[in-house]
Amino acid sequence: MSSSSTVTTAVPVIGKESSREGSAEITTGARECFKRILELTKSIGFPTTLPLRQLVECGLVRDTGFVWMKQKKPYEHYFRATGTWVRYETEVTAFVEEGRIKRMNGMKSKQLLMWVPIVEMRLDGDARDWIYFKSSIGIGRSFPASVFADEVAAAEAFANEADTDLANDR
Repeated sequence: MSSSSTVTTAVPVIGKESSREGSAEITTGARECFKRILELTKSIGFPTTLPLRQLVECGLVRDTGFVWMKQKKPYEHYFRATGTWVRYETEVTAFVEEGRIKRMNGMKSKQLLMWVPIVEMRLDGDARDWIYFKSSIGIGRSFPASVFADEVAAAEAFANEADTDLANDR
């Protein structure tokens, strides 16, 4: 028996920005959120998903491309292939479109000795086989998209971990 609950519904969401208004598709439960985020990233051309932990909710407003992901607590992840630490806050928000994730909030990368907000990710290169990460202070870096392939396995392991935790709490 699966301990994740799926509640994908269209509900009116009214936020501070008009782009957050509209019908939102909301999914709850770590396993189901993992699946939805993987579907979304693939649908916009990205090869992987974010390695978030203990997801409790994710949502999408299709009309505006606004997405959000909520997890129980912040999480820091080390990407071995790039030698980079990334911190995901309790809530990560962004606007998505084909080949681009923009106006991101809740994600930071450790550069030298400080945490720098990541505000955009986009696919680059003739074959769209590089991912460019743009920070709020103008620092940007590109990595081959292929180096993030192993991160799907990490994110799936986190979803399994959350399912196990939920089952143990019952």
